[in-house]
Amino acid sequence: MINGLRTAEPDNTAVRVALWRAVHVQVDPPPHVFEDEIGLRLAAPDGGWLRRPDMDPSATSRTRASIVARARLIEDLVVEQAGLGVDQYVILGAGLDTFAQRRPQLAAGMRVFEVDQPGPQEWKRRRLTELGLGAPPWLRFVPVDFEAGGSWRQGLVAAGFDAGRPAVIASAGVSMYLTGDAIAATLGQVAALAPGSTLAMTFMLPLELVEPAERPLREATERAARAAGTPFVSFYAPQDMLALARDAGLGAARHVSATSLARRYFAGRSDGLAPSSAEELLVAVTQERNPAGPALA
Repeated sequence: MINGLRTAEPDNTAVRVALWRAVHVQVDPPPHVFEDEIGLRLAAPDGGWLRRPDMDPSATSRTRASIVARARLIEDLVVEQAGLGVDQYVILGAGLDTFAQRRPQLAAGMRVFEVDQPGPQEWKRRRLTELGLGAPPWLRFVPVDFEAGGSWRQGLVAAGFDAGRPAVIASAGVSMYLTGDAIAATLGQVAALAPGSTLAMTFMLPLELVEPAERPLREATERAARAAGTPFVSFYAPQDMLALARDAGLGAARHVSATSLARRYFAGRSDGLAPSSAEELLVAVTQERNPAGPALA
């Protein structure tokens, strides 16, 4: 999915995200911020997967909370924009995303485009077929390598994307693996989309902006990513990410902090579950629909 890897299976990061989403449902008490166990079915780990160190409910709680919070925010944004008539949804670095399978009534009124590396994407299509889920006609697979110069926008158009109509574009858990040039290119391609298009992109903060108590885990995560051949290469302070978006031509660029996600989705929980301070989001539009911009921003 990232850094030019052309594996025939999803990378470990995509699998972990799918499993963490399932851990939230199976381990964390309700109310659940986000419910997704279809990704678990796709990944089909061995029977002891919940005992893996990287699935430890306590050690991974804040990372897991970030994963489900960003998924919920993005999906809430899709629902909001669909209500305004936006009927195209683009998922960059889709991995084991399951929106099309979990929300078929909403998705059936849209065209959903999953952009990812060819090998993992073909694996996913095969797994969907094996599970009897298949691929409905409104779900389009777009194979693109972000770092090798491939244009995901050209791939979208070839897959039936209407460049004259607005879209929601999501990029979750991808930017830290990309170079600054690749991120700027992605933002530039989004800025060239039709007016009213909305981007939601996660980004990793520099270590010095991460809460001190979380820094050892963040450093361990970076070491593991390097060892796996998928190092983190890009980190942004919120003001720098906002500047990058504005330089790319995106309007109404807004920062969604981990603190705001905690207020929105985790207030009043008895278990203290809260998102990590290491990852936050950019939400931006190509042209504001109204002076306030997207309500969820």
